[in-house]
Amino acid sequence: MSTLVVLAYDEPHNAEEVRLKLQKLQNEYLLDLADVVVAVKDKAGEAKLHHATNLIPDDMVFQGFCGSYATTGAASGTLAAVGINDHFMKTLTSMLTLGNSALFVLTRTPTPSKDRLLEELRGLGGKVLMTSLSHEDASRLQAALSAPKLAGS
Repeated sequence: MSTLVVLAYDEPHNAEEVRLKLQKLQNEYLLDLADVVVAVKDKAGEAKLHHATNLIPDDMVFQGFCGSYATTGAASGTLAAVGINDHFMKTLTSMLTLGNSALFVLTRTPTPSKDRLLEELRGLGGKVLMTSLSHEDASRLQAALSAPKLAGS
């Protein structure tokens, strides 16, 4: 069952930092990412979308194949398949304050270890704008994101 989470951040780079953390957690098999998009409301007030182009864990990628970002005019197929297209993402991002960012995350399957995943996300900040998680799981996610970082994290 797919899960959608949209997070908002006060700084333009925060969503990208969390995206990198999520890809690291995928490489540790704590997540099964289907699609990730970073959206930034730039200083001109425009929403810029950055689609992840490689969500395959690093150990499954052939030598020399480099995963990166692409700013494109077409939504990633997986998010678009669940009704989250570029127009929707840009509209939602346009509601943010200048310089803010949002992270659109779609996972394929539930995490095998919710508690460990929440601990890894502890203190990363952000506000849950929308999600397909249960109310209880959304509250637990928001609590983990808002909690103080642990020493050494």
